[in-house]
Amino acid sequence: MKFFKFSVPLALLLIFIYSFTFNGDKDALHKRTFNVTFNEVKDGQPGKKSIPSTIEFKNGKLFCDFFYDKFQFKWIKYRINKDSIYNDSTNTEVRYLEVEASATDDGNNTLTLNFNTVEWDLDGELKITKNDKLKKQFNVVGREKGGKPKKEKKKKGDENNTEATAEEKK
Repeated sequence: MKFFKFSVPLALLLIFIYSFTFNGDKDALHKRTFNVTFNEVKDGQPGKKSIPSTIEFKNGKLFCDFFYDKFQFKWIKYRINKDSIYNDSTNTEVRYLEVEASATDDGNNTLTLNFNTVEWDLDGELKITKNDKLKKQFNVVGREKGGKPKKEKKKKGDENNTEATAEEKK
């Protein structure tokens, strides 16, 4: 009985600690927010009016104000089909993602969003169908909230100082 009184609280404590230390692997879009614009495509031609919105990613789902306001879709599951890193012409590592998200409501309306991200830029297409017939189509373009990270500028005569600070860090 003494063993039981000691082991149960210990097991609960270990489970509690484990739940906070191991969050699992989060995908590359987790906790990122993009400012986007939706431009409706009619008869193969993009419209003149664009609709601004945001897309927020969290725990394998995305939320967009435009989807909720216009079509009543809340959090939508997404899947990353391709996740790759390559070096661009300036020899900088760039992360490329191909993402697909879709959801269907009770009225058999289906929202399908396919897009690519290259670092902080987003580019894709949104299709709204009802009973597998295309109702609306939008081009989606956006940039991550906060934008492109700023590069540090080097000051003149600072070249010797950077070597010294690099050696100090070692």
